[in-house]
Amino acid sequence: MNTTPTNRLIHETSLYLQQHAHNPVDWYPWGEEALQRAQREHKPIFLSIGYSACHWCHVMAHESFEDDTVAQVLNARFINIKLDREERPDLDKIYQTAYQLLNGRAGGWPLNVILTPDDQAPFFAITYVPKEPRHGMPGFVDLMQRVADFFGQREDAVRQQNTELVKALKTGPPRQGQTGYSLHAGPLEGVITQLTQSFDADHGGFGGAPKFPQPQAIERLLRHWWHSEQQGNPDKPAAQMAKFSLEKMAQGGVYDQLGGGFFRYSVDARWQIPHFEKMLYDNGQLLSLYSQAWRATGVTAFQTVIETTINWAEREMRSPEGGFYSALDADSEGEEGRFYVWTRKQVQAVLEEPEYALLAAVSGLNKGANFEGHAWHLTQQQSLEQATRKLKLEAQQARELLQQAQQKLLTARAQRVRPARDEKILTAWNALMIKGLASAGRYLEQPEYIQAAERTLDFIKDRLWQNGRLLATYQQGQARFPAYLDDYALLIDAILELLQCRWRDGDLNWALELAQVLLEHFQDHSKQGGFYFTTDDHEPLVARLKPVHDESLPAGNGVTAYNMIRLGHLTNSLPYLLAAERALKNAWPAIERQPIACCSMLLALEEYYFPTQTVVIRGPADQLEAWRKACAHDFAPRRLTLAIPNDASDLPPFLALRQGRDDGVVAYLCSGSQCSAPITELDALVTALQAEPEAPGTSQ
Repeated sequence: MNTTPTNRLIHETSLYLQQHAHNPVDWYPWGEEALQRAQREHKPIFLSIGYSACHWCHVMAHESFEDDTVAQVLNARFINIKLDREERPDLDKIYQTAYQLLNGRAGGWPLNVILTPDDQAPFFAITYVPKEPRHGMPGFVDLMQRVADFFGQREDAVRQQNTELVKALKTGPPRQGQTGYSLHAGPLEGVITQLTQSFDADHGGFGGAPKFPQPQAIERLLRHWWHSEQQGNPDKPAAQMAKFSLEKMAQGGVYDQLGGGFFRYSVDARWQIPHFEKMLYDNGQLLSLYSQAWRATGVTAFQTVIETTINWAEREMRSPEGGFYSALDADSEGEEGRFYVWTRKQVQAVLEEPEYALLAAVSGLNKGANFEGHAWHLTQQQSLEQATRKLKLEAQQARELLQQAQQKLLTARAQRVRPARDEKILTAWNALMIKGLASAGRYLEQPEYIQAAERTLDFIKDRLWQNGRLLATYQQGQARFPAYLDDYALLIDAILELLQCRWRDGDLNWALELAQVLLEHFQDHSKQGGFYFTTDDHEPLVARLKPVHDESLPAGNGVTAYNMIRLGHLTNSLPYLLAAERALKNAWPAIERQPIACCSMLLALEEYYFPTQTVVIRGPADQLEAWRKACAHDFAPRRLTLAIPNDASDLPPFLALRQGRDDGVVAYLCSGSQCSAPITELDALVTALQAEPEAPGTSQ
């Protein structure tokens, strides 16, 4: 007879929740059933937040949530709710912020928060805690008993603390949202000082271990370098910091040298050993970044990274229906990284001696093991050219040997027990992937990448756009949860990038529909301005946040403001431009105080302060491509180019006025709201694009 317990999570689509469906803990999903029971029984809520690829979530689950003794305490003293942070980032952001306010430091996952039963206000928060006391950490069971006792005996004190905490959650960081700030370009320079101070000159990236790629920061360096070059005073150190960081990441173990794609972060400062989970959002952002960097620098290795990352995503993350799955677990067979690491004997059993000799020289197998248990995680310890010279090989022979070796190892690795794959399809993360694919397609001139981006966009429109609103997640045939600020913002950004690759009727109008939802349902219409993370008709929560700091995803307010500026200039729409300005002013204290944490807001500030260069090209469809390519040839991050055929239908009114000719092409070049006369010769357009940029402030 099967005595395995089953709780309510068995009916959920989330892989993370299903992983806890057979815990003895009496878990509920977030919803009215659990919240009403907490009120009825006046028990505090134990809210545990994580995600399927989270290593320490698994550890805590095995130690505590699968344990009968722990379950007895939790079931007797609390109402227990499990939450997938990827499905409900609205709740995760609230309670991560609460953790920071309660503990004075950033949180993480698993996040375990104790809430009051009637209003879900947090009064205690911890991340991973072992079941038994060790290393100066309390034991989980004893800690939960004490928290439950404290609530039962000191509820008045809990309520008093909660009054101040909830007030802080609702008002946000100090001074945020006050009006009257004068925007200026100072933070665009200040952030470069901060990035320079935190730059790791030995290994690239910023700070020490653990080290994250931080794509927004590296993009800021690239854009700053480009701007300084346009001004005639190129900041070469900024370019070098960006280029060096991207090269070191591509050489390290944070990049999968065999299969392509990036892991979440490096546990060391040298990018050698990663935390082995692979997340779609990292790879989408890094695709876009490496594509920009390849166009800006021409580094051949960046093209290899782009191609192999796309191959990995299509091979391992693409769903049959057209979207991309969200994540690969760090663990397989109960061990982190087991799928990816090698012993010398395992490698030698697969390769011929010449292949092994070259791979060992390139990847460091001829040096000491870099992973626990006398194993190696493959990195690039020296370049192929260096190894070729050392082994006295011909260049072509060496390239073929290395490709053969890597393909054989990849084939052998595919026979191993794979890490679990979370098959949620998330709108925001897929939007990042659409932008990454479109950027790669545009800069590398690869139509199949553009088609891959289109396929993903069509999936979102077909499955996650319903009744004029987006939904956030799709799994097992079900689209669920009203979409969040990030979903709308990142999708508009992706559509605009894809429109620069090719014109397709309907795409721009959909972006404008999405923007209208942002203006109507997410915007703070008070004097404060900015955009909330949730809509005005969303489920009531303990607080409604307006995030301005970058996290693993770029800040929704920054991406939204950036989109609004671009759409405002493209369609000559003042409400978009005013909404962007109000969002910047709402975030201004945070931008001034810590610009390094607000790179997405700085992206919008740059577009606000230095006018977007908008190029609209009209003409017969078969004549547009040469003109579009001329605009895409160089790295020009503040340029937005649309090549629209004469027979395009249903254009927004302002764009419809930009008419083409039957016998040729016309380009309309604008800098902010200042437009030149129509250009009818391609050489003249190229000359105009290379002219001095407009002075700052003309967009005001």
